[in-house]
Amino acid sequence: MALLEIRKLTHYFGGLRAVANFNLRLEGGELLGLIGPNGAGKTTVFNLVCGFYKPTEGEILFQEKDIAGLRPHAVTAMGVARTFQNIRLWNTLTVFDNLCIAQHFRLGYGLADVILRTGRFTTRERHVRRTAEELLEIMGLRHYAGEHPGNLPYGMQRRLEIARALATQPKLLLLDEPAAGMNPGEIDQLVETIRWIRESFALTVWLIEHHMRVVMSVCERVQVLDFGETIADGPPEAIKRDPRVIQAYLGSEELSHA
Repeated sequence: MALLEIRKLTHYFGGLRAVANFNLRLEGGELLGLIGPNGAGKTTVFNLVCGFYKPTEGEILFQEKDIAGLRPHAVTAMGVARTFQNIRLWNTLTVFDNLCIAQHFRLGYGLADVILRTGRFTTRERHVRRTAEELLEIMGLRHYAGEHPGNLPYGMQRRLEIARALATQPKLLLLDEPAAGMNPGEIDQLVETIRWIRESFALTVWLIEHHMRVVMSVCERVQVLDFGETIADGPPEAIKRDPRVIQAYLGSEELSHA
């Protein structure tokens, strides 16, 4: 059984076709890259999977259940988490509270439990805090626990966003340009972090990335979009040499040096 299967996914914005007949079979434990020129439809695919858009046509099956058109919180509850191109953290909350509030949909208690401080309330709150503390340690964020995210170095903000996604206990982690804005040293750390997360959390990882060094060094399979259509799908070395991919990237210099 595939963890995620997408069949003939198509999406229009008005009269503009953003994604056309997109197909994917993603097995549990895979680390897949999705690349393509700007405007190719990559983030639109992620938004369709995560429930931010409802597909015009096609199916999105997660563990054989159709999630096309579900609200984002429902998709998250099923085990799909993501990060964004532009970091989206709760900057009015501390780093620790960002990791706690990400778990709210799993709490399982109501207002009466809060007022009466029932056993269910205290047990669940203890678990939430313990999970947040573990993620702080794992992701190297303990020093920043009481800080607001906007005060963190950029690379640490990226780490926090990934940690917040992990707090939802996903089976599938979607990373949308995680290396954006990072310097070379931070990118090297990110590559190691992605590998470590996949192994340590037994996750399936699907990432969009423009830094070819990241894609070619961390992904086991790469799918390429151009004008909303898949033009190549295969191992990184084959993708680097594919003439359709080279043409889409207007030259190949970036790919040939990846």
